[in-house]
Amino acid sequence: MIPSIAILAPGAMGSAVAARLAEHGAKILTSLDGRSDATKARAVAAGMIAAAPAEIANADIILSIVPPGEALALAEQLATLITRSANKPVIVDCNAVNVETVRKVEEIVLSSGARFVDAAIIGLPPKPGTKGPALYLSGEDAKDVVALRELGLDLRIVDGPVGAASALKMSYAGINKGLTGVGAAMVLAATEAGAADALRDELALSAPAVQARLANSLPDMLPKAYRWVAEMREIAGFLGDDHPAALIYEGFARLFEHIAADAQGEGTEGAKLVDFAESCKATKPA
Repeated sequence: MIPSIAILAPGAMGSAVAARLAEHGAKILTSLDGRSDATKARAVAAGMIAAAPAEIANADIILSIVPPGEALALAEQLATLITRSANKPVIVDCNAVNVETVRKVEEIVLSSGARFVDAAIIGLPPKPGTKGPALYLSGEDAKDVVALRELGLDLRIVDGPVGAASALKMSYAGINKGLTGVGAAMVLAATEAGAADALRDELALSAPAVQARLANSLPDMLPKAYRWVAEMREIAGFLGDDHPAALIYEGFARLFEHIAADAQGEGTEGAKLVDFAESCKATKPA
């Protein structure tokens, strides 16, 4: 039997995951209370069905896919609902949070009688014709959601307790998005000093792979910068207050916060990064 599934919330990733599951015959519930017209339209297009809180609590599997700063609040809301319900679902936390945070989420969820799975999504939102993204799971209840593999998700089990999947996510994002942060910081500094073209040309000569990466990652980051702020702080927390590299990720959080705020104020930082990226695409590596 196909399990009943709820996804909270119908953002870019959540709705895309819902569409993939719906393509394989799953019924996907969500909450649209207080959501914008654009979000409601996206949810409908993905095949998601608006449901009351009690209906969501009655699902077999609930996927939490929200910005990192909302993970604990959503866990508390779900725990309140499930405590009052005879049904005890599996809650899968798919959020970009650190190990300490996900263990707090686990404690909240278990207090309601529900089961809990730690998860990490690595990759872009699923698109028709593609396999990804990868959904890594850890914890003893991971076996209870393997049905998602038959519904089109690239499910991978991490051999470890709750926290292992989140540790993987933090480590991977720390490298992947950290490289984008380094590139953005140096491109902006070079542009300010009049050295952007020289930097582009040197990268084409000595580090063509880096140049190609920045050509794609810089413009791709801009609309997501506001979401990366909390994620960078989660990575800093993953490293721990005493780890010297935690300061690096706090710095990235402030950088992405600056870029996001600049975009809101119709600033020029984003335009500088896009111009550099476009010039890289027009420059063939030597």
